[in-house]
Amino acid sequence: MKKICIFNHKGGVSKTTTAFHIGWMLASKGEKVLLVDADSQCNLSLYFLGYRDFEKYYETDNKNLKNALEPAFKALPKLIEAADALPNSRNKNLFLLPGNIDFSENEVQMGVSFQLSNALGTMKNLPGAFPYLVSKTGEKIGATIAIIDMNPSLSAINQDIFISSDYFIIPASPDVFSNMAVKSLARILPQWANWAKKAHPIYADASYPLPAIIPKFLGFTINDFNLSHRQPQRNYRILIDTISKSIEDDLIPKLSDVGMLLADEQYKNVYDGVIEKTYKKNFEYSSKYCLGQISNFNKLIAISNNASVPVFELGPEELSYSTESQEGTLRWFNVLYSVISWRILRLIRNDSCKIPI
Repeated sequence: MKKICIFNHKGGVSKTTTAFHIGWMLASKGEKVLLVDADSQCNLSLYFLGYRDFEKYYETDNKNLKNALEPAFKALPKLIEAADALPNSRNKNLFLLPGNIDFSENEVQMGVSFQLSNALGTMKNLPGAFPYLVSKTGEKIGATIAIIDMNPSLSAINQDIFISSDYFIIPASPDVFSNMAVKSLARILPQWANWAKKAHPIYADASYPLPAIIPKFLGFTINDFNLSHRQPQRNYRILIDTISKSIEDDLIPKLSDVGMLLADEQYKNVYDGVIEKTYKKNFEYSSKYCLGQISNFNKLIAISNNASVPVFELGPEELSYSTESQEGTLRWFNVLYSVISWRILRLIRNDSCKIPI
C-alpha cells in the first residue's frame, strides 16, 4: 500500500477537500483507498460521515486514530492492532480511519521521542507507531493507497506522518501567503528528510520501526480561484504563475538535493493521449509539477459537504433541482479529478520509493 500525505503548513488551501475528492476518484477507478484523518479538526471525518452520522459516531464509538495508537503512546503491554476502518455507503472501495479532536495531545511525547539521544525504552516506539497502524489497517481492508489529511502546522506529529509517507502532495491557493509557504517548505522539508535519514537506523529495532523511506513529491495543486472563459481570472493567473515559479525555482532544487523527487521524465508529458480535445487547453500548466488547477466550487461545496459526496458526484437528489444548468460544471470537475487521479497513479506505479540506508 502506498501512503500519500496531503500537506501544507498554511491553512485554508483545501487540504481536506483535495484528500476527499482525490481519494474518492481513485476508489472509483478501482483502487481500494483508505482515507486517514490526521487533523484534530476532524474535517475529513465530518465530510466522509456527514453531520448527523458524525455526531452519532463520536457519541457512541471510540474507534478512531488516537485510540488505536494508545498501545504506543500509553505504553500498554500489547501491540497496536489494525483499526476498524469505516466503509463508505456509496463508494465500495473507499474507507475512513476517523480522526480525534484530542489527537494533538500526543504532540509533546512525539517531540520528545524525536530527540535521537533520548529515544529510549517505550519512547523509541512512537515515531513508527502511526505508519504501523496505517499499514496494518490498510492490510486489513486490502487497501492499495492511503490518503492522509494533515493539519496546517510544522508540528512533530506532522513531521512524523510526512517522513513516514511514500509520497506527498502540496495544495496551495493563489495568494501571497501560499507563495511564502512554498519558500518556507523549501527550507523545512529537506531538514525533515535529513532527520529521517539519521533516524532510520536508530529506530530500526523498535517495536514499530520507522519505515526506511524518503517521501517523494508527486506535485502541487492550485485551489479556489474564479474563472473567466474557463481560465483563471487575470489576477489569479498572475499569482498562480508566481507560485508555480517558486515551486520550480525554490522548492524543486532543494527537494532534489535530498532525494525527494521522482525521475525527471516521470513528470513530463503526463497528459498526452488521455484528455479530450475539448479540455486540452485547460491542462496547459506552466509547471510540469502541477497536478491540477481547481477553481472555486462556489455554492456546490456546501451541498457537497452536506451530502458527503464530492462535487463531481452531485446529482438531482443532492441538488434538489435539475442538474441540466450545472451539467457542464459537474462534468468539468469530473474530468479534472479523473486526470489528477490518473496522473497520480502513473507517478506512483513507476517508483518503488525505497532508498539505500
